[in-house]
Amino acid sequence: MNWIEPDWPAPGNVRALSTTRNGGLSEGVFAGLNLGAHVGDEPARVEANRALLQQAAGIPGPLNWLNQVHGTAVHPVSREYGGAPDADAACVREAGLGCIVMTADCLPVLFCDRAGTVVAAAHAGWRGLQGGVLEESIAAMGCEPGVILAWLGPAIGPTAFEVGGEVRDAFMAEQAEAAAAFVPSSSEGKWLADIYQLARLRLARAGVTAVYGGEHCTFSDSERFYSYRRDGQTGRMASIVWLAP
Repeated sequence: MNWIEPDWPAPGNVRALSTTRNGGLSEGVFAGLNLGAHVGDEPARVEANRALLQQAAGIPGPLNWLNQVHGTAVHPVSREYGGAPDADAACVREAGLGCIVMTADCLPVLFCDRAGTVVAAAHAGWRGLQGGVLEESIAAMGCEPGVILAWLGPAIGPTAFEVGGEVRDAFMAEQAEAAAAFVPSSSEGKWLADIYQLARLRLARAGVTAVYGGEHCTFSDSERFYSYRRDGQTGRMASIVWLAP
């Protein structure tokens, strides 16, 4: 089992990671460390994978897994976790509890403040990104955007993320600068979108300028990453951030 640790100047009490598909007990199309319980994998294997990750990485708990719906709701993480809420982001100020999102092409964004008092995580597909899930996550942190650090985890890269014109139009309707994040595809009427650039534009508009990461492509690296666009039925990776107890 291995994972990616953010290369960002976070405070010493902030811990964060993004898993790859390497390790774990899942088989077949889910082979590796599948952490998604909603994709058709055997539930026992998913639970075992989650337990293995939590133990190996020393992640405190209980982990508040989400039922992600490509929306903008932010779940306030707590010890009284009663089952996966419909949310696409999470936020916590209490040490020993983690914020966690799952992805397999969508963009995971992890947040912390420079003082190490609050952390958040967001799942940003294009709908959530355009809808404001990053802005809602920032608001939930309750601090000035200028003291927030953000890390962009593994997502589909700009040479693989083909979208229709309606996606480009939706982003440009809010930010004219978003035009720079789209280039024409070889398919008529389609565009290649840079979700990393789109996220940076949204974060900058919200006042968050300390942004790191954004160098991976889940679609093109089948050995390390699950990719829904590439494979259809597949597993899910997790990106997690927490305050050390």
